[in-house]
Amino acid sequence: MQRRQFITLGLIGVAAGVTRASVLWLSEGNDPHLLNFNNLKAKLNLMLTLPTEQLTSLSRGEWNSAQVFSHCAQSIEFSMSGFPQHKSAVFKHSLGALAFAAFATKGAMTHNLSEAIPAAPALDPNVDVKQALTRLLNSVTDFEQYQESLAPHFAYGELNKADYELAHVLHFYNHLDTFNSFS
Repeated sequence: MQRRQFITLGLIGVAAGVTRASVLWLSEGNDPHLLNFNNLKAKLNLMLTLPTEQLTSLSRGEWNSAQVFSHCAQSIEFSMSGFPQHKSAVFKHSLGALAFAAFATKGAMTHNLSEAIPAAPALDPNVDVKQALTRLLNSVTDFEQYQESLAPHFAYGELNKADYELAHVLHFYNHLDTFNSFS
């Protein structure tokens, strides 16, 4: 076999493998009908009925439950007020936009679950868990009622309200992956 044919066949094989892996990954997402604030608020309200001790013990990740709730609330709040630091415009228009499109198509997000929003205030591990959960629920309600222009996302760039809602829901559900229940 000639070198050129060998390289061509190798590239075709790699492309086919990547395509199959991508299709498989995209097919394993959440039910798109459940990816909205109404379902998220129902889940958050259900969590509010749990005893504080149970809420406190939910997270098995690097952040405790209150930090997870506060982090997700920060993200929603920053979508209205503006993120403190952004990725480059090139990143937002290429990898960032591509990542959001993939997450939206899949109906699920994957990201580093202990990485803070760039330049956001530190997450206090001593915040009362019910207070943090209430903050998250209030940020969802505030976002739903928000009528002004939304701030660009620090990594995805410009998002409309529906895309932001999806991003926030996917973001929270990804963080639920570190919880002992409710995932």
